[in-house]
Amino acid sequence: MMFYEFYWLDPKGGYQMIGLLPERRRGHERVTRESIMRWGGKFFSKDLETKDIFFIQVTIDDSTVRYFRPIPFITMQK
Repeated sequence: MMFYEFYWLDPKGGYQMIGLLPERRRGHERVTRESIMRWGGKFFSKDLETKDIFFIQVTIDDSTVRYFRPIPFITMQK
């Protein structure tokens, strides 16, 4: 099952995980970054600035309950 981990950039403490929301929509054509951020904003931005919130998509295997995160993309500067 697909989930979205939401994080908040705390100016004093760095990135803090604020919640996890499951993706339940069947039509993946409706899933956009904007729709995910609107949904997360409804739950998590009551006391936080929306511009300081971001998410990553994660997968949890239904049969093994293993948690899969994307590999971070690191750029090398010359």
